[in-house]
Amino acid sequence: MSSKLRQHCNRRERTMRAIGKNLRILAGAPLAAAALIAFTAGTASAAIPINKPMTGKATYYNDSGFGACGTQINASSQMLVAVSHTWWTTANPNNDPVCKGISVKVTYQGKTITVPVKDQCPSCDSTHIDLSQPAFARLAPLGKGVITGLTWQFVKAGLKGETVELSAPIAGSTLG
Repeated sequence: MSSKLRQHCNRRERTMRAIGKNLRILAGAPLAAAALIAFTAGTASAAIPINKPMTGKATYYNDSGFGACGTQINASSQMLVAVSHTWWTTANPNNDPVCKGISVKVTYQGKTITVPVKDQCPSCDSTHIDLSQPAFARLAPLGKGVITGLTWQFVKAGLKGETVELSAPIAGSTLG
């Protein structure tokens, strides 16, 4: 074999090895991504402390459009709550278990309301909730702006928004 032919074959062999190595790296990326998803994905039912009172604060908002749960909301006229991004466990918030029949029961100065989770609050820490305008108004005047020292907890809610026992079935619901 001539030296030119040998050099050509060696270059081709090195090129093929490099291509093979790059293909193995590329083929491994989806597997690594799948493994990462499998190890980091959890169920919100395990992460959400149902019926565990927390002390925190509440603000209010009046946005309208689609909430993080994928449904139309109007926070200036509907009773609802946006909870901290820390309570969400899925990449697609529309499918998050926190959107599946979970409400927040809030108590402040002897007044209690229960509102469905319909949205996410990206700037809230884990004990801060963002109530809709009418929900906030049931607890304090809107001019107050921030309610501190309130107690709130996640609860499982029935189809009409009433609090139900965690083990109770909800007839007609699509809860997972």
